[in-house]
Amino acid sequence: MNPRRLCLLFAACLPVIPAGAMDSPPPPPIAGQSSSAISPKEGSVPAAELLALAGAAEKELRGNVLPFWLKYTRNRDNGGFYGLIDQDMKIRKGTPRGALLTSRILWTFSAAYRRYHDPEYLEMARWAYRDLMDHFRDRENGGLFWSITADGKPDETFKQVYGQAFGIYALAEYYRATNAQPALEEAIAIYRLLEQHAYDGRQGGYFDALDRKWQRMGSNLLGRAPKSQNSHIHVLEAFTNLMRVWPDAGLRVRQQELFELMLTRIIDPRTHHLVLFMKDDWTPVGEDYSYGHDIELSWLIVEAAEVLGDPAALARAKTVGVAIARVTATEGVDPDGGVVSEGNARGITNGNKEWWDQAEAAVGFLNAYQISRDPKYYAAAQHSWDFIQTKFVDRKNGDWFNLLKRDGTPLPLPKVSVWKCPYHNGRACLELIERLESLAGAPATH
Repeated sequence: MNPRRLCLLFAACLPVIPAGAMDSPPPPPIAGQSSSAISPKEGSVPAAELLALAGAAEKELRGNVLPFWLKYTRNRDNGGFYGLIDQDMKIRKGTPRGALLTSRILWTFSAAYRRYHDPEYLEMARWAYRDLMDHFRDRENGGLFWSITADGKPDETFKQVYGQAFGIYALAEYYRATNAQPALEEAIAIYRLLEQHAYDGRQGGYFDALDRKWQRMGSNLLGRAPKSQNSHIHVLEAFTNLMRVWPDAGLRVRQQELFELMLTRIIDPRTHHLVLFMKDDWTPVGEDYSYGHDIELSWLIVEAAEVLGDPAALARAKTVGVAIARVTATEGVDPDGGVVSEGNARGITNGNKEWWDQAEAAVGFLNAYQISRDPKYYAAAQHSWDFIQTKFVDRKNGDWFNLLKRDGTPLPLPKVSVWKCPYHNGRACLELIERLESLAGAPATH
């Protein structure tokens, strides 16, 4: 059967969430959890207040986050980046490094250049693009290796869909910033490899883990099941960005299907939490929540619907986006404004606070305010930002701390690693600036 027809038939068979299902009241707060982050305040938010927060985000981005990565992370000896920089800023030169870090640096500085046209940002984006293409590209089988050795040889050569998605996301952004045609062609090539090898033609969605030759693997770097919300969030995000520069009909069909999967298989309509892991047939595995992923998807799904250009899809995405934000603020935010990592129906299971969770919360809550105009969501976004500035910004070395204990004490984890990057906090600042300026009616500056 024609793959496109199969996709349409599969999407048509998915259960549709009834109108109003997402409007049901949220579950009551779990004992011991705080709802202080969503205390409402009267009236709409004044433009001056919106622009003040936008200015603070721009100062953080251009005065702290981007300068840190420009100053400390490039390895001038091999044309790439250091794979590990400790919390005390000691560079571990022999450490293997991942395509994920390079892709995220590429996205961040491409996006920053697209807004500010700073040649220093363009130079960094080009540096990352060359690194990704010269060192991580599998010239024999296509796609990106997960990691390479410090001297540039293939190390972990499997094809994790999560990593491929970030390659697409970053390459599409680099094309948006520079019109470099080879970057777009590589993004399309990786997309087609995912469609050929990682797409589940029977149940829909994507398998997480494949080997170097694109055969399914029994183990999965991300967890204990063949499918995950984590991969699907970032495939959605990647396809959204690719659609902006390559409005291919087949890509649109697949994105529409992925959008439906998010609403009917990955977001639990009863709780407005994401199912973390799934079997091939979407049967949930485990019962934990990830508050950071919840709030991240709350705005990414709205962005996806906007790019799809489907008014009905956008209305559904906005409804579920606000519902997720409401539950995250009620269950997953401490009185200090920090988002905890994980929980389940019985309470918080991991009270640590990661840097990326906070970044996504600031954007997710602001997105809920843009949709609803309910000031309590703006207050939640401001609360997240204040917590970041008070607890996460590293005033000594720059950028943000990696992880805090629940009481706000930093844990000794790397400042730079495969996972610790400028993408979440850099993107949060860019999103806050653009959204806040739009809300305030400020003229576009990019």
